Amino acid sequence: MSTIMIVEDDPKINQLLQEQLEKYGFETVNVEHFDRVMEVFTQSRPDLVLLDVNLPKFDGFYWCRQMRQESNCPILFISARESKMDQVMALENGADDYITKPFDYDVVLAKIRSQLRRAYGQYAPQEGERTVEVAGLKLFLERMELSMYDTKIELSKKEALLLEALMNQHPRVVSRERLLEKLWDEQFVDENTLNVYITRVRGKLKDLGLEGAVETVRGSGYRLRATWEEEQ
Repeated sequence: MSTIMIVEDDPKINQLLQEQLEKYGFETVNVEHFDRVMEVFTQSRPDLVLLDVNLPKFDGFYWCRQMRQESNCPILFISARESKMDQVMALENGADDYITKPFDYDVVLAKIRSQLRRAYGQYAPQEGERTVEVAGLKLFLERMELSMYDTKIELSKKEALLLEALMNQHPRVVSRERLLEKLWDEQFVDENTLNVYITRVRGKLKDLGLEGAVETVRGSGYRLRATWEEEQ
């Protein structure tokens, strides 16, 4: 059973969407507090998100960007805003489709099923899972999972991308500029944001018993050191 997360502040539309989806066998998750959208998203790990543009606190474009940092699940915008620019912004911020209100519920269901098939079903890519391995440390990119022998931990999308860059370049140094480009493409972010993710990755590695594995190279960047291999 696929789980659909509904981020819609109109109670009537929210209820109708929920009823229609559950009628056809989907499980639904609703957002009640619109400053906690990512909390619900992280906890529920939905297979697909229906996301309105006009929301309290932050708009749907903002939340779409946040979700894309954590997951590649399909995101469909549903909005009364019909302008071409809104649709372009939705797609450029990571959405997979854009449905304008008022909409036909049969069309919404068809688009949901189509996206689920593309992401997880018969049309999903069938190539082998991408992995990166360094001295027994294994990164599963599609699963966003890191393992060391029999211990596994989950990663956010940004943490996985950061580790991918460090592991692919091991034992060479990866510059801060290269990491910023890989994690945030052309978006402007404060360099302190990278420091936060480096700290998080170090914490995840420590949870696997690999302390001191990410070395800061002053004036250059960071590199992965397989210190655990030296200890064996």
